[in-house]
Amino acid sequence: MLVTGATSGIGLETARLLAERGSTVLLHGRTPGEARAAADRVTATAGVPEHRLRAFHADFSRLGEVAAMARAVLAEHPRIDVLVNNAAVAAPERRTLTADGNELTFQVNFLAHYLLTRLLEPALTAGTGEAGGPGGRVVHVSSSLHRTGSIPWGDPQRARRYSRLAAYAQSQLALTVFAGDRRVPAVSVHPGICATRLLPLYAHRGASPAEGAEHVVRLCDPAAGIAPGAYYDRDRRVEPAPGAAGERALRRLTGLADALVGHTA
Repeated sequence: MLVTGATSGIGLETARLLAERGSTVLLHGRTPGEARAAADRVTATAGVPEHRLRAFHADFSRLGEVAAMARAVLAEHPRIDVLVNNAAVAAPERRTLTADGNELTFQVNFLAHYLLTRLLEPALTAGTGEAGGPGGRVVHVSSSLHRTGSIPWGDPQRARRYSRLAAYAQSQLALTVFAGDRRVPAVSVHPGICATRLLPLYAHRGASPAEGAEHVVRLCDPAAGIAPGAYYDRDRRVEPAPGAAGERALRRLTGLADALVGHTA
């Protein structure tokens, strides 16, 4: 199971819980040092052997690094049962572009995960699940703030009108829409308001990251049936925002994302 953003918060706790429950866990961090430190921490706290944890790195603000990480993962692991797209940043106060020319929040929180998921499809579909379908699944760690979001199709980089909350909500809406893609069974989940680096976007207080991670891990269990495209608010399946459902929104989003990451893939 591969967990992005596994160096702190919900990602680190998700990796720990998965390791404790017997999974081989691939931990992603922004740098090699951060990823290795997270793996060492999980080894120490979960009491699992080192060979069950592997560290991978990529700076999601650089799509070339995401592609390189995907190649490294595929070289070692031709089959992946679960990809947890968890890595996220809070939007900066001022609009910031990546070296790839994308608004930072949109790239790190969505486009990088879109590219990673696309590149890992061979591993995610290598096994066979129920009814002969793909054996792997994707769990997008989204947010209830997707309900306040919109994707300005004529200006997805928000050059004309930027606010940090709108940029973050847009990235979470995009992740939630992407869960509707049927090439690999996927769901999105709001793990609750937790005391992570993203907390200032929500409130002043939140639950522990471990509590949020429990809701993510439950959806990772291969024995647990999921409804592809579904959205979960913690442990309850609920309807996402109206703008997050439907084939039209998915087609527009994948067309946009393909154009923005295509040169990298």
